[in-house]
Amino acid sequence: MWAIYTASITSSSPLTEDGVCFKSCICETCWTPFDVSFTYANDFTMGYTKSKILAEKEILNYNKYDNSRLEVVTLACGLVGGKILVPYVPSSVETILSLLSGNLFFLNALKCLQELLGSIPLVHIEDICQAHIFCMEKPSMKGRFLCAATNPTIREIASYFQEKFPEYQIGKEFIGGPDKGVECDSTKLMEMGFEYAYDTKKILDDTVTCGSRLGYLIK
Repeated sequence: MWAIYTASITSSSPLTEDGVCFKSCICETCWTPFDVSFTYANDFTMGYTKSKILAEKEILNYNKYDNSRLEVVTLACGLVGGKILVPYVPSSVETILSLLSGNLFFLNALKCLQELLGSIPLVHIEDICQAHIFCMEKPSMKGRFLCAATNPTIREIASYFQEKFPEYQIGKEFIGGPDKGVECDSTKLMEMGFEYAYDTKKILDDTVTCGSRLGYLIK
């Protein structure tokens, strides 16, 4: 028997326990510290993050019971973009597009994510679906796996949007900031044989296409 849990990379902050600095990279050994405050966090984002930490740790415990009779895989997914098929704009897409829409709530969510993780780990919805199928088709697989294809900073995302979509206005304050963020090490999943099909540019392009199709972005 096996189970696959869709986790969140927000539970995998590379911050040290005191929140003073980042570790060298985000990987499966990282767990977000509970007692660190964040400038751009609110009750919703912190409640969401803490619930994802507790839920993922609890479900991973099943790998220890009854000689691992139930094999559990958790996929800690990055911020999901791409051509979403639902008839509304998901919050993950709104967060990515906040640099173009100017929505303050989701802009703060994007800033909070970078403050938490040191970068913005991204993954395309198609890669998310394929990763779940990949894990299901494995005869035996268990443990924690990061699922993020790329990890730009807000500055890198804003610079790409500014160059590719000049019809939208991006605040100058987002063009600054670090050029490179904390690396996200997703090689554990790739070493099992999984391959990502979408890079940063394709994820961002498809996310803008989704926002435009659903009438969320107005030029």
